[in-house]
This record gives sequence, structure tokens and C-alpha cells, in this order.
Amino acid sequence: MPPPPPTGEPKRRRLLSLMAVYPCESIAPAPLFSSLLTLAADLASQGRLSPDAGDFPVLRRGLRQAVRIAGLLLAFLEEIQDVTVTKTAALPSSAVLGLMELHVAMQKLRFLLSDCARRGARLWVLVNAGLAASELRVILGSVAAAVDALPKDVVDASVDAGELARLMSEHAWRAAVRPDAGDERAARSVRSILEQFKSGVSPDAEDARRVLEHIGVRSWSDCSEEIAFLEDELRTRLDGGAGGDSSSSSDAVLINSLMAFMVYCRVVLFDQIDANPKADAASRPPARCPDWLRPETLQCPITLDLMKDPVTVSTGQTYDRESITRWIKAGCRTCPVTGGRLRTADVVPNAALRGIIERMLLSNGVSLPDRSSSGHRHGALGDTAVAFGPAAAGAARLAVAYIVAQISTGSTAERRKATCEARKLCKHSVFYRACLVEANAVPWLLCLLSSTDASVQDNAVACLLNLSKNPRGRAALFEAGGVGLVVDVINVGARAEARQNAAAVLFYLSSNAEHAEEIGRIPEAIPTLVQLIRDGAHRGRKNAMVSLYGLLQCASNHCRAVAAGAVAALAGLLLPVSVVDRDDDLASDAVTLLARLAEQPAGAQAVLARPGLVARVVEALATSSASRSGKDHCVALLVSLCRHGGDKVVALLGRMPGLMSSLYTLVADGSPQTCKRARALLNLIHRHYEMDGQPASAAASEAGERVVRVL
Repeated sequence: MPPPPPTGEPKRRRLLSLMAVYPCESIAPAPLFSSLLTLAADLASQGRLSPDAGDFPVLRRGLRQAVRIAGLLLAFLEEIQDVTVTKTAALPSSAVLGLMELHVAMQKLRFLLSDCARRGARLWVLVNAGLAASELRVILGSVAAAVDALPKDVVDASVDAGELARLMSEHAWRAAVRPDAGDERAARSVRSILEQFKSGVSPDAEDARRVLEHIGVRSWSDCSEEIAFLEDELRTRLDGGAGGDSSSSSDAVLINSLMAFMVYCRVVLFDQIDANPKADAASRPPARCPDWLRPETLQCPITLDLMKDPVTVSTGQTYDRESITRWIKAGCRTCPVTGGRLRTADVVPNAALRGIIERMLLSNGVSLPDRSSSGHRHGALGDTAVAFGPAAAGAARLAVAYIVAQISTGSTAERRKATCEARKLCKHSVFYRACLVEANAVPWLLCLLSSTDASVQDNAVACLLNLSKNPRGRAALFEAGGVGLVVDVINVGARAEARQNAAAVLFYLSSNAEHAEEIGRIPEAIPTLVQLIRDGAHRGRKNAMVSLYGLLQCASNHCRAVAAGAVAALAGLLLPVSVVDRDDDLASDAVTLLARLAEQPAGAQAVLARPGLVARVVEALATSSASRSGKDHCVALLVSLCRHGGDKVVALLGRMPGLMSSLYTLVADGSPQTCKRARALLNLIHRHYEMDGQPASAAASEAGERVVRVL
């Protein structure tokens, strides 16, 4: 039985892994010669565009020789072109074989030149200069051997052709390909600095600066490019080294160390963040969509943003992976565009569309974020399976110590830059979060919440949000008395982003029941969240709702939330289905929070006292677009209202049109938990009306009979 076709995204080529496609044996000489001519012209043009090979951080002499040899090959091919084209049918097999070998060598040389000139990969190429030199030596040897194997009548097609072939062979055989002396000095400096990191010693800044100068890293954004590339390279090795390959593991440790080295350099050596990371971006033409493709096809139909990781669902529609995954996890089993039922939750990467998007962005100097074929994205260093080695750990601690010193005693500009660095480092990396907490960064960040500089305040709040994901970070924030300061930012933060992030901080702090109770005792805490739910932007409302949900794990906070007007604020989000501006995402969250509030008598009474709110919940339950989790919370809310409201509420629900039909549908098609709750609610309603000797509703028995027939 043949193996199933692969469903994941093809693995990307590793840097300095020079793969080539060998032409098929039956290829006609004419297309082979034409393709080889194009390859040689492409390689030779690199020498004309960069005569000093300034784009190559290492192996400058060897790569210049390779470009010159490609130029000689181009001239040779142009010289013999007329003779070869007229004799294509009569070319001997040895000539075709020689051209094929040249074609393979030129493919590999193109990959090597591209890798060595790649922005962001300069440090990695430096530490692998020996491997690059070895690959170049093999390529040039293959070129010389292929030229020597060409038949004499082809080589001697003209006097110039013979001279060019001789020069090319001589240059290729005699090329002294080895790392330059400057490359070796820079590589030794990198190794020495890593050894100092292992000992916890800060290296001489000039030594690090000389390394960066040698490879052409001259700005903060250049450092960021190097870090981003190393992250991608690490991810590639982790995705491909699941079998525990020792070489991949050692490479991963080295990449971790180099990333930490570049982070240290970015933090310590550069005083300011580039205003324009791509200095030449303005001179580039804007990225254009191909003429045969409509621009809107590159947007995710859910978010209307450019797709970063396009995937196709069973209906044939393409979405961004993150958006459609969120849609499916919410319990929706229909295609958002067509409305058709999804036969499976599996998605298939749309490699063709991703390639188009990637080429568009690369033409404008922007790289598309990499995604692993499993759909899981590794974070930065601390979130990977590879632990920090001694060098990486030492560099991280030294960088964090420098950042904390700048935050505590620096000027406003220094604090702005330091908080930005801290924000970037702790966003994904568990290790950097732990280092910042260990370095006592939390109290200093709390001091900056009252900064008059909006950027400093934004960065400080974002840092605290990430540090609050760390248990010790949460403890440090409470010990420093920072909850009140966070609440103040929700109230009077300079920017909406700061207010939204401050609300999210309370969510992580409320993960502990004791902390939730302590937060609730702060007079402004819950009213501030309710105000943000009422007046905030989309993200601010969501953050406020999840934070309030966490605080409601403490029973005493229910009364405080009701007193603060939480039910009225949530009812304002649960608009009728017919309203055009209704936000289904916020409405679903509002029902979830109302269900949590209704678990206590005070919350249930407040919901019942709100005019029209119960009817809107029933309407939301009957909506076909509602997610499974949303319907589950609707039923849970109604059950809680019946439990606390008694027979009056049961009677009210029994008279509501459409409710019984919706409940029977959930009994048949809902999740186990929803089915159980719907059945309990049906039993309550039927029992109430059986005691009164009346039917629940005209449609109830009919709906019940339909479900029985289906089951």
C-alpha cells in the first residue's frame, strides 16, 4: 500500500545546505545550454553589481574568485553558443554530461552566494566559514573537472573559447579557498566572548563591536535581523531533529549562544532603536500583487489581514491558520465564507499562495514569519525544547542586568530603550522572564507606570503583563504593592494599549484565589474593569472581561461586580441578532461572564431584573452562527436563573418562543456537557407544567417528537 501523501508544509532548506536538481539524462542539449547560460549570467551579474563583494561578510576573496569564474564561464558559453546550437543534434554524450555537471555546480554556487550574502545570517555564516569554504572548494573543483571533460571540438570552437576554457580550469583548480585572516580573527573573538559569558564576565565592548563591524552589523535593526534569522534556524533544527540527532542538538546549543550574544550586543552596544529599520526600504518599489491575482485573495476572509500562514479547509476556501484554528476551537463547524459544513477540522497548508505572499513581501524587504508544519510555533529561546547552555544563560543574565540598571537610573531616553528591550525579550521567552524577575525588575517597572512618557509607560505595562505569567513575577508584583498601580493605569493610562494590557495583568494575577480576593477588596479594581467593558475598544473589553471572569472565582467578588453595574455593561454587548453592528465575539464573552455571575443569587437576580436580557440570551441560543461553547454558556446561564429564580423563571422560559426547539436540538447535537444541561432545563420546564396540568408551549411537543424520530 503506498504511503499517504504528505500534508505538512515542505521543510525549508537549511543555510549552507546546497541542494541541486540534476538534469534528466534525456534532456535535449538546447534547453540545457540555455538554462546554463542563464545561470552563469545570473552569477556573473553579482560581480558587476558588487565588484568589491561588500555584500559577503566572510570568504570575500574566495567568493570574488567564484564570481570571476562564473564570468569566465558566461563568456565561454557565449563564445561556443553558435557552434553548440548548430550542432545540438550531433553533440557527443561527453559534452552533454559536462554541461550537466556545470549546471549542477552553478546551482550550488548560486545557493552558496545567496547564503553568504543573506541579511541576518552574517554571524551564522562567520562561525561556519570553514564549512562554507569547503563547499566552495568542492564546487570549483566540479567546475574545473567538468570543463576539462568537455570534448576538444567543443572547447576549441574558436581561439577565444579555448583560451577561456583554459583560464577557467586553471583558476578553478588553483583557487585558494579558505577563510580570510579577518574571518578567523572574528570567529576567535566570538568564541572568546562566549567563554567569558560562561564565566559571567562582561566582554570588552570593543571586541564585540569589532566582530559586528567585520560582518557588517552596524545598527540595532541589524542585530534584530540576526536574532530573527537565528530563531528561524533554531526552529528548523528543532522541527527536523525530533529523533534526537546529536549534531542537530549541538547546533541548537550553538545557535542559542549566538542569539544570546546578539541580544547582548543589541542591548549594550546600541544606544537607540532605529526609527526606520530598513534604511533603503523607501527606495524599494512597493510590493505588488501579480496581475493575474486579485489582492483580496491574499487576505484572510475572517480578519481581512494579509495571510501569514495560509491553509485550506475541506470546502476549498483558504484562511490564515491562526484565524481558522480559533474559529474551529470555538466550536464552529461551518466554513465562514460558504457556510458549508466542514467535513474535518484538518487543514492543509497552501504552499502556492504562501510562496506568492512571501515573494511579494521579500521584494519589499519584509520576511514572512516561519511556521512549522505541525501548526505549532516555537517561541524565542526560552520556549524551545533546548535549554540555555552556560554561554547563552550568562549572556542573558548580563543583558538583563544592564537593562535593569538602565531602567532604575537611566535618563528618559535610556529608560525608553531599556523597557523596549525588556518587552521584546520577555514576550516569548520563559528564561528571560525568570531573569528579569530574578534581577528585581518588577519594582522598577512599577515605578515607571506613573511615567509621563507614554512609550515608557506602554513598555512597562507590557513587561509586567509578560512577567505576570511567571509565578514568581506575580508574587513579586503583589509583594511590591503593585496591584493598585496597575488599576490606576486601567483608569488613566496615557494610551489605550497601556490600559488594555493593564487589564490583562489583572487576569494573570487573579489566577490565585487569594490574590483574586485581595484584588477585589481594592475599591477601584472591579468598577474600573466594568468601565472598560462599557467604554473600551474591542481588545480592551475582551481583556477586562477575562480579568473579571478570573476575579469571580471568589464568591465575594460577585456582589461587588453586580454593584459596579457589570450586568448592565454586559447586556450592552449582547445586542439583538438583527443589529448590524453586533460583535458576536464580544457577545459570546458577555454570555460567558453573565453565566458566571448568575452562579450566585445576587448575579441571577440582577440578570432577571434587566429588561429584555433573558430574551436576548434565548435568541442567542437559537442563532445558527453561535459557537458550541457560546450555546453551552447560554444554557448554563438559563439553568442558574431557574435554580435561583424558582418557578416564576421556569414558567417564563416555558412561554418563550423557540427555546424548547433550541433545547431539543442541543440534546441531539450538542456537546455532552451542553446536552446534559439542556436535558436538565427541559426536565425543569416539563415538570413545572405537568404539575400545573398545562403544556409547556405549543411547539414543545412537536419539537420533542422530531428529536425522538432523529434519535
